[in-house]
Amino acid sequence: MSSLPTQFDGVTVHTKANIYFDGNVVSHTVLLPGGAKKTLGLIRPGEYHFSTAAAERMEIVAGTCRVTLDGSTATQTHAAGTAFEVPANSGFTIAVADGLCEYICSFL
Repeated sequence: MSSLPTQFDGVTVHTKANIYFDGNVVSHTVLLPGGAKKTLGLIRPGEYHFSTAAAERMEIVAGTCRVTLDGSTATQTHAAGTAFEVPANSGFTIAVADGLCEYICSFL
């Protein structure tokens, strides 16, 4: 289980939301000192596919999701306090059965 941050200090937050899948996935971009970029978001129930240019680390803050990485048939369940990584120039399908799934996405 990872140690998830509860806040980020000294950051810049983009106030315009990143909205996907008719508002079922929403995030905000956070720029950290030194140039690191993250997004903080939530996913409503459903199944969604994302393509990635940069490698990503997805940390689950609350809720539960099922994830299948592109090129794999294995599906893994991730609950709060767990994380998964997605290679660059790839993608993943994420599914939420009920409630909300909250996440921190770090661009590696």
